[in-house]
Amino acid sequence: MHIPKLCDCQTSFLLLLTISLTTLLVSPSLAQTPPIPSPSSAPLELDLLTKPKDYIITANTINPEGLTVPSLWWAQQNSERKLLDNWIAYPASEQEPARVDLIVNQQIWSLLEYVERYDFVNRLGSAARNFGYNVRVFNYQKEPLATYTCNFSTSPALCSIQTTVKNKIGLQRSL
Repeated sequence: MHIPKLCDCQTSFLLLLTISLTTLLVSPSLAQTPPIPSPSSAPLELDLLTKPKDYIITANTINPEGLTVPSLWWAQQNSERKLLDNWIAYPASEQEPARVDLIVNQQIWSLLEYVERYDFVNRLGSAARNFGYNVRVFNYQKEPLATYTCNFSTSPALCSIQTTVKNKIGLQRSL
């Protein structure tokens, strides 16, 4: 009996079919995982940097009795070339989970490659996650640059990073 030899396109098709079927068989277990919530859509409130309310924490907030949560000062001091300029931390409310809005130096941010931006968001997002906070990254023009959002009801927390990339003509798109 003669078995015909498969061409590269047939082999690729069979591989794709196998991966698709495997994904379909695994998908029901993934459907049971609670989703990661969308990032907060609340506006960035830069006026809180100079006039913070009692429940707001910024880079200028000092707690004389102990560690201020979330503590991002070490990350700020060690951020490459002073990228992290300030932050505003909002405690959890009935409407949404706790979050930290990071304000970065736009000139330095724009010099970073995508991987460097991702690394920055991941490092500070991980630090904030340890205190139960989601993260949004902005510049002083209030443009959203990235988010680090977690579902804290799972253990460990499931998190997602989203970044906004401007192409060379200035149009934004999310990745």
